Amino acid sequence: MEQKQHEKFDERKVRLEKLEKIKEQGLSGYPRSDFKPNMMSIKLIEMFSHLNGEQIEKESKTYRICGRVLMVRDFGKGGFVLLADQEGRFQTFISKQELTEQEFFLYKSVDIGDFVGVEGPCFKTRTGDLAIKAQKFVLMTKALRPLPEKFHGLTDVEARYRQRYLDMIVNPESREVFKKRSMMVNYIRSFLAEKGFLEVETPMMHPIPGGAAAKPFITHHNALGVDLYMRIAPELYLKRLLVGGFQKVFELNRNFRNEGISTFHNPEFTMMEVYVAYATYEYHLDLVEELVSSMVQHFYQTDTITYQEHEVSFKRPWTRMTVLESVKKHCPSISDDTLNSQQELYKYIKSRHYGDLAKSPDMHLAELLMLVFDEEVQPKIVNPTYITHYPVEISPLARRFDDQPGLTERFELFICGKEVANAFTELNDPIDQKGRFLEQMKKKEKGDEEAHHFDEDFITALE
Repeated sequence: MEQKQHEKFDERKVRLEKLEKIKEQGLSGYPRSDFKPNMMSIKLIEMFSHLNGEQIEKESKTYRICGRVLMVRDFGKGGFVLLADQEGRFQTFISKQELTEQEFFLYKSVDIGDFVGVEGPCFKTRTGDLAIKAQKFVLMTKALRPLPEKFHGLTDVEARYRQRYLDMIVNPESREVFKKRSMMVNYIRSFLAEKGFLEVETPMMHPIPGGAAAKPFITHHNALGVDLYMRIAPELYLKRLLVGGFQKVFELNRNFRNEGISTFHNPEFTMMEVYVAYATYEYHLDLVEELVSSMVQHFYQTDTITYQEHEVSFKRPWTRMTVLESVKKHCPSISDDTLNSQQELYKYIKSRHYGDLAKSPDMHLAELLMLVFDEEVQPKIVNPTYITHYPVEISPLARRFDDQPGLTERFELFICGKEVANAFTELNDPIDQKGRFLEQMKKKEKGDEEAHHFDEDFITALE
């Protein structure tokens, strides 16, 4: 480890010395430049890769591309520089005869990681590779630190998530994830707009955190002299919009939860919530299924995609089953008697590898059932599957079934062992809602930091 740090220190020292020599020539390693690219690498490849050298010479104009230096092959009076822009990689040919003395000096001062710009026509090399013959060379930004692992890829998960800029530099597939995410968000917005939804923004700082079972971040408003909570969900404010007369609204924005952190959970994350008046949870079942399946088809031109080690089929209709049905299917050793007995289910869980999660024999039967689901059922779900009929005790904002008052009109969507959606028919009975908030307050008094707070203004809105 010490040897590696020493090597990096030495390389930085060499780069600083190069920077000083650049300054001695009256130049800058960080110039103000209006040298803007007029072409991306992928476009040049599309235009010329299928042509021969003579055809390229006839059709090629002068192009400007800018990017980060990935490789330099120097032959003394010239060489090749491989550049990476947002779309891909492109080779440039450098010749002392084509450049000014200053430009060639800057080329000789270039290191991997620097940002440069080149201008010139395209041609094919003797080996048949497409390249730009540089007639102008600009150093745009000097990098003082070497890139990790000499471009063999940044594989350390901790480093990839803490230094995402390095991850994106050396792992082009990471940039692709960012691009696809942006396109998918645009697709979602267009999909909902076409169905008459209005996109809105609701407060990020709440006097009372609500809308989810989560521990909030606390901040302080100096002018008002009060503590506020960074929102854990926009739910209760979006419902207030329905009270106010809107019929179809959605918000796609950030939430903050002061909980554990991993590659699957972030303290701040983006979530979308959609609310519809005069509709039940069945509407959302169909809406989510249509949205996701059409999006998969749009971006991949197929119903089946590969995710990690799984082949995932998004072909409609998706599987639908109740919580109880899913537990019985995936845990055949649990009898009906055990599922109906708090004591027996507690004993069953204590005998399993996750027994330490059952913290008290007083845990409600519904909580124990969901613990079994979380640990033994959820990881086994691969294809999109709706789980419905959640117990009322863990669904404080959802409407009860009229004929099954212990269960709620709620579903969650699971794909590849992960929850990706949660929805329900909204509870619009203010008396029932107040009672459930009070039950949540009892949990909070017993130390449950994720229990819902009592939001009196929301009860007023419902009333």
